[in-house]
Amino acid sequence: MSSLSQGNLWLIIGGWLSVTAALLHLGCIVGGPSWYRFFGAGEHIAQAAARGSWIPVIITLGIATVLSIWAAYAFSGAGLIIKLPLLRTGLIVISAIYLLRGMVLFFPTAFQRPDLSEDFLRWSSVIVLAIGLVYAIGTWRAWNSLSGDA
Repeated sequence: MSSLSQGNLWLIIGGWLSVTAALLHLGCIVGGPSWYRFFGAGEHIAQAAARGSWIPVIITLGIATVLSIWAAYAFSGAGLIIKLPLLRTGLIVISAIYLLRGMVLFFPTAFQRPDLSEDFLRWSSVIVLAIGLVYAIGTWRAWNSLSGDA
């Protein structure tokens, strides 16, 4: 059985989805307040960016960094880069975080923020839930090829 049929393709797709999300976050820094608004960061963050505050930049860089690390774990699990420490554990935790965030779709009142629109919560939840499923399926299918560190 080829390694791609073992879950690598799922993890490669998951990695690229995380890279895309990281790049979109970086785009918000370059695009400014209108990008922050469009991507649902909330009016408070958009106004802070308009004032030239470093807080939106720091938060956004932090999120982009985390998403990039998650992409690296997916690519590592797919065998594209070196095995990262705690690979199985990392992929399980990443899958769980994506899936839990995606569950907001089914429990919107648990994540009420007046600065975020219902449309944003709905669409972002669908997207994040899909990414979580891709990571979870990839992790499950590639399990035997991952190091036994979990």
